Amino acid sequence: MGQLKTYSSDLTDAEWQRIEPLLPLDKPVGRLREVVLREVLNAIFYRVENGVKWRNLPADFPAWQTVYGYFRLWVRLGIWESLNQALVKEVRRSAGRAEAPSLGIIDSQSVRLGEKGARRSA
Repeated sequence: MGQLKTYSSDLTDAEWQRIEPLLPLDKPVGRLREVVLREVLNAIFYRVENGVKWRNLPADFPAWQTVYGYFRLWVRLGIWESLNQALVKEVRRSAGRAEAPSLGIIDSQSVRLGEKGARRSA
């Protein structure tokens, strides 16, 4: 079932062109992929933007079980992390910066802790 409506969370053509090459290829054996990955991503982004349950994804997206299955698979395979790393590098390059930060800062605060425990006995 193809997506009929458009949502503000949908990938633009330019965004899709950047992300598509970073996604896993179809399996070399077994059944061919029957779902369009762009629609799967659009469904995942819709869920994130609108805070709906998987089962409450609009019917014009692929079946929620399919979308959830891809989401979980990509979590297990580290696809989300690799997508994030690749896109951060691209943003840094486009801003004229090195792909990786050259400095890291860790900020901490010292908090004085109050006394804990039972009252002191005299």
